[in-house]
Amino acid sequence: MSRRELADFIRRRREALRPEQVPRSAVHPPGRRARRTPGLRREEVAALAGVSTSYYERLEQARAPRPSPQVLAALGTALRLTAAEREHLARLAGQVPPDQDAVQRPVPEGARRLLDGLGTIPAYLADERQDIVAWNDAAAELITDFGLLPPDERNAVRLAIRLSGTLCSAPAGAEGEFARQSAAWLRAAGARRPGERVLAELVNEFAAHDPDFAASWRNHDVQPISTLRKRLRHPRLGELDLDCQTLLVPGTDLHLVMYTAQPGSPSAAVLARLGVRVA
Repeated sequence: MSRRELADFIRRRREALRPEQVPRSAVHPPGRRARRTPGLRREEVAALAGVSTSYYERLEQARAPRPSPQVLAALGTALRLTAAEREHLARLAGQVPPDQDAVQRPVPEGARRLLDGLGTIPAYLADERQDIVAWNDAAAELITDFGLLPPDERNAVRLAIRLSGTLCSAPAGAEGEFARQSAAWLRAAGARRPGERVLAELVNEFAAHDPDFAASWRNHDVQPISTLRKRLRHPRLGELDLDCQTLLVPGTDLHLVMYTAQPGSPSAAVLARLGVRVA
């Protein structure tokens, strides 16, 4: 059980929850006591979860014993947590056994067939630490030849640091999306692999480079974004506006990342030419 991480997580989720998001009967009348923060008070969350205020306060102070699955479920409902946030809460509370196996597993044959079946659509497979473990020729043409990179540099987060402002950037309105996405993936990985040195180094490296990532990490963002928007300035293909879609591969800790473009757009035409080149 990670008491400090658990305490910080539920405190931030409580502070993010507005009184108008919960039943009026659970919120103290406005005139009773002025709110110092816009979020709910501790006693209000305790009442919603059906636990004593003193116990909930000890949870936020990292002094309480491990909460039961029933209490975690009640807290998840009280704090309006998403499914990803509920799983993260359970892992922080030690209710889900951590995965300490840091050895990279072989890519399942089915996942490789899925990747190969995409043909000319640029795509790669990454694990929960964002290590890129497999890719197709179109992805190597579009982004970089991953096979020429040292293994520890074959990581989506480290590539974002290296290529930021050159090959890859965010279009207007999508600033910070990749940082929030990365924070969500790495937070979940950290809960599964507590104390893993390689993961901690990656988090520290990206946090020092990107303020948006650092803020998302502090806020315990664990809800991934299914589609990111990216702008690529390719040395041969020119500028492309692309959608970066992420799909989980069932039964594994892998996710499939695909690059597509809006049908009929100039970027779609460029991707089509890239596909012909790859084929």
